[in-house]
Amino acid sequence: MRLTKHEHAALTLDKNGKKLVIDPGTFTTPLTDLHGLVGIVLTHEHVDHWTPENLDRILATHPDTPIFAPEGVEHAAPGYRITTVAPGDAVDVGPFHLEFFGGRHAVIHESIPVVDNVGVLVDGKFYYPGDSYVVPEGVAVSLLAAPVGAPWLKIGDAMDFVLAVKPARAFGTHDMTLSRAGLSMGRARLQWAVEQNGGEFVELEPGQSTDV
Repeated sequence: MRLTKHEHAALTLDKNGKKLVIDPGTFTTPLTDLHGLVGIVLTHEHVDHWTPENLDRILATHPDTPIFAPEGVEHAAPGYRITTVAPGDAVDVGPFHLEFFGGRHAVIHESIPVVDNVGVLVDGKFYYPGDSYVVPEGVAVSLLAAPVGAPWLKIGDAMDFVLAVKPARAFGTHDMTLSRAGLSMGRARLQWAVEQNGGEFVELEPGQSTDV
């Protein structure tokens, strides 16, 4: 399985000629080369993780592609056929096995409603928490997409999340709100965290890939 990082929180996974898209949001340039697309995962309803424009663009060339998302997305995206998923659910789509964790977005501020959010574990190896610090208990994560910058994020909490997951490898995601200096600093903190348990930090820029 091969993972490609795109801008901000968007990711694609390729396996056996099939592709899975995760969180194509407002900071993400239009995704191309989606040959073999079998599914789309939206972790939650915020626009930096999905937009109607990005979904419409994808579905125009890949109609009937199933969309998996928590209940909050179903309410925020009327007109789309959403397969609702919740923590504890597992689905198979093409060659990918998906398991979902969490349930709620990290708190931004007490004045801002907390929305539904799911983390997704793909093939028992790759884990992306969406906008949360939910740890997939009992899972030996091979590759972790760790958030590095957000209105809800304090870098110490992100470091503790990586320490708790203990992945073999990790890279930073959710990063378009950061300057280059801020991104470098955040990556360095996550690198320290993953190395405490013998793991490796991978620096991925948009368009770059790594094997899982």
